[in-house]
Amino acid sequence: MHPAVLVVGGLVALVLSVGAAATLGAADVSLVNVRDVLLNHLGLAQVPVRVSEDAIVWQDRVPRALVAAACGAGLGLCGLVLQSLLRNPLADPFVLGVSSGASTGAVAVAVLGIGGIGLSGGAFVGACLAFALTLALARATRGGTAGILLAGLAGTHLFSALTSLVVFAVADSDETRGVMFWLLGSLEGVRWDDVVLCWAVVAVGAAVCLGYAGRLDAFAFGEEIASSLGIPVARTRAVLLLLTALVTATLVSVTGAVGFVGLVLPHVARLLVGHAHTRTVPATIVVGAVAMVWVDAGSRVAFAPTPLPVGVGTALVGVPVFALLLVRRGRAS
Repeated sequence: MHPAVLVVGGLVALVLSVGAAATLGAADVSLVNVRDVLLNHLGLAQVPVRVSEDAIVWQDRVPRALVAAACGAGLGLCGLVLQSLLRNPLADPFVLGVSSGASTGAVAVAVLGIGGIGLSGGAFVGACLAFALTLALARATRGGTAGILLAGLAGTHLFSALTSLVVFAVADSDETRGVMFWLLGSLEGVRWDDVVLCWAVVAVGAAVCLGYAGRLDAFAFGEEIASSLGIPVARTRAVLLLLTALVTATLVSVTGAVGFVGLVLPHVARLLVGHAHTRTVPATIVVGAVAMVWVDAGSRVAFAPTPLPVGVGTALVGVPVFALLLVRRGRAS
């Protein structure tokens, strides 16, 4: 499939998916009502709409769908970069320990009562601390790509243990329930400022990755070949690792831990457009955005009125898809 066709088709599918997702929920809202609300707020029409429907669509469902789309696009993009940079098809955004660090930061705010920065702020601080630890360990071991993976694994287990320790030792039953729901991924209560923040970091990430597309292509053949082509390996790796950490930390601080997105979507994009990063970067973004909107919509209505944590939904969908990709790859080899 030509990448331009995929991107244009994906953007159209994203607009339609957001509109369709806005109709789903405990309160019935028709697609016509969604259209009218969006046209009113975009200043393109003045159609009478009930106040309740306007609030449901504009203040709740549309921001939620757009944040879900940003989460799918951003985490998928980070997974693509890490899989190419580390030459590991199993690498995903959480391999750097960012998710575990974010969980610890969020728990510290919610359970220990560390005030002033909020749950999202605590998650972001924890994610950055975990990434700093990963880089420090990798630098100390001088293990290159393998050292980064092992340092990320160590950081993941350390911060997961710290999270469990705080919850076990301090949290009461209500706090534990709230923390566990967040750790499984939640898009409840997102607002328009979250939409702006998430899409801003995704846009920056996409621009940088497209600028580094040629270097990522070279990294796929190994660091020695990349260096022989005149690419500053250490600096490129540091820039891209920092970028993926910041994008992941920002998204996780808003949505909680959402797994399998960064692992599966890059493989789907490569299957559709090949391995050149000028193609896979935009393909991963649009495929991830559309897929995540529908996973979130399904998670929201599966056990309505109680929403299923979106991280559970991504795992239920991601595992079978990843298994199919593995089978297909095995048969092709």
